Amino acid sequence: MNEQDARRAVHAAISQIAPDVEFDGLDEGSRLRQDLELDSLDFLRLVETIDEATGVDIPESDYSAVTTVKGLIDYVASRG
Repeated sequence: MNEQDARRAVHAAISQIAPDVEFDGLDEGSRLRQDLELDSLDFLRLVETIDEATGVDIPESDYSAVTTVKGLIDYVASRG
């Protein structure tokens, strides 16, 4: 999966979990839990949604690699 496909998949998943997030002008360095205000349950739902949409499983041991929007995009792109 290329980076653009991964970006679309991540944006779609975030939109499902947090529909209030505005992507126009969104800094990809934004932290999922702090800046986008995803609580722990929202984060787990996001990980599950990414897995269902892309087939990319994110094990708990890799959660530290996907703390930002860009980190999640890069992770999905490299494993998708």
